[in-house]
Amino acid sequence: MTEPVRAARPDDGAVVQAVARESWHAAYDEVIGAETVDRTIDRWYALDSLADQITDAAGRDDATFLVFERVDSPDAAHADSARSGTDNDESAKTESEIVGFAHAGPHPDLAGTAKLSRIYARPDVWGEGVGSRLLERVERELGPHFETLWLEVLADNDVGVSFYEATGFARVGEQESVLGDGGVREYIYEKELS
Repeated sequence: MTEPVRAARPDDGAVVQAVARESWHAAYDEVIGAETVDRTIDRWYALDSLADQITDAAGRDDATFLVFERVDSPDAAHADSARSGTDNDESAKTESEIVGFAHAGPHPDLAGTAKLSRIYARPDVWGEGVGSRLLERVERELGPHFETLWLEVLADNDVGVSFYEATGFARVGEQESVLGDGGVREYIYEKELS
């Protein structure tokens, strides 16, 4: 079985942006509004910037940009076509789809601390372990370089807050930030890396 988590490639940017947009709309539309979500995604996930961030992470030992790629094997496709009574070359192709991503690297202000900048999965795979698998890989790759993994999450993001607390993060603070036209409350979480 192929490992579904792999290093992102610069040409994954458009799919990463699409996953971010779907996830943000599901998590934040009621909190900050759909227009603010779209403006934020357009700014924070600009394709040129994503390609640069992916390339930068690939060239460092202390940073990572990962994607979770769900792969439907040719055997599974063949079995599906056999059940449906069709069997052609198209059904034997391996299909893959990026359904999640994570990005982490050195915290700009805290020595010995990595910052989990992004971790998102498409809403239709929430609860299927995509985020957990991405997080495990981030921890495995960055553990040798850092003592702590740090992140910020909007306090009203119930899915995100639940995920972080279920995966061993401890809330260590909160802060007010500006997002769109208004202020938002964020929680700060940390997790020891072993």
